[in-house]
Amino acid sequence: MATRRILFGLLAAFPLFGGGAIAAEMPYDPAAFEAAQKAGKPILVHITAPWCTTCAAQKPILSKLEAEPKFKDLQVFDVDFDSRKDVVKQFSATMQSTLITYKGAKETGRSAGETKPEAISSLLDKAI
Repeated sequence: MATRRILFGLLAAFPLFGGGAIAAEMPYDPAAFEAAQKAGKPILVHITAPWCTTCAAQKPILSKLEAEPKFKDLQVFDVDFDSRKDVVKQFSATMQSTLITYKGAKETGRSAGETKPEAISSLLDKAI
């Protein structure tokens, strides 16, 4: 996962190599999340676990959507369901594979266990 983020960061930095705008994705950090909210950014919080098959199904869908120009400003925060129970509770999530969208500080949508690309895209649309 970290390798993918580094690669996407490099591609975005060098548009000549086919990059371009790619959504910023990072492990959840309270300060970065708060800064994104204050800046009015579109935000996706993904509650995920490495053993979760639904999460694994969501990841390529999210990657494809994050690469779309309309989601270029989307800030994506991954929250590990197992090691960040405090954050999972803060977001009132009860299971991994939960997707929560925000437009700035306002929550605009949430789903759990969704793997249909159209439904996930529709959820992300609520953040922009």
